[in-house]
Amino acid sequence: MLNSFSNLIFKTLNPLSSAARSANVRCMSRYGPQFIDPVVDPQEQKKIRETGDLQTYLFRPIKSAPGNYTCSHYFDPEVAKFTNILMSGGRKALCRELMDKTFEQIKRNQIERFNKAETDEERNAIIFDPLIIFHKAIENTKPIMKLLKIKRGGQTYQVPYPITENEKRFRAIKWLIEAGNDKPNPIHFPQRMAIEFIDAANNKGSAVKRKTELHRQCEANRAYAHYRWA
Repeated sequence: MLNSFSNLIFKTLNPLSSAARSANVRCMSRYGPQFIDPVVDPQEQKKIRETGDLQTYLFRPIKSAPGNYTCSHYFDPEVAKFTNILMSGGRKALCRELMDKTFEQIKRNQIERFNKAETDEERNAIIFDPLIIFHKAIENTKPIMKLLKIKRGGQTYQVPYPITENEKRFRAIKWLIEAGNDKPNPIHFPQRMAIEFIDAANNKGSAVKRKTELHRQCEANRAYAHYRWA
């Protein structure tokens, strides 16, 4: 009884409805359209200075950079995103250590391939930089379509849909992690991920097969694409 009476007084003193109050709070917590994204990468900052686009950042408000971003030359947003998705139970330090060991294993595998190569053409095609291999693996695993279930006339159809860039990256990372976990257990996780990254960078491996299979299913169900607008 006392709680209902206090709620009645609160609503009387606050004419705005709960939906309006929550809407105001959400609007206050967001950046306006005049705010621009911050540039954290030192290489991008250097390009802005060289191209003369620095003037556009002088007199416009800039959003706050995320707390996990840094201007260090060793920071990579894609690696940070992969680490966050890989993390379980809040053990980020462990995930960062696993990623460092994975990159070290990639370098070892590529050096071993270089020593076993018989021709100069094969040696020149080998990439030693683990970051380049990592980015190529992510890019080769990104899908461009997905399937959604839509019910029309009592029947359910698998309808192909285009997906956003963030979902492409998330699906690619999840597929790579699952492909690494599916490899034989006697092999340690950094070794499994290193093999999967190298295979995906060469358009091979389980993760790339999953992307190809999804695209094949989307192609097979393209006749139902018009249900997106029905």
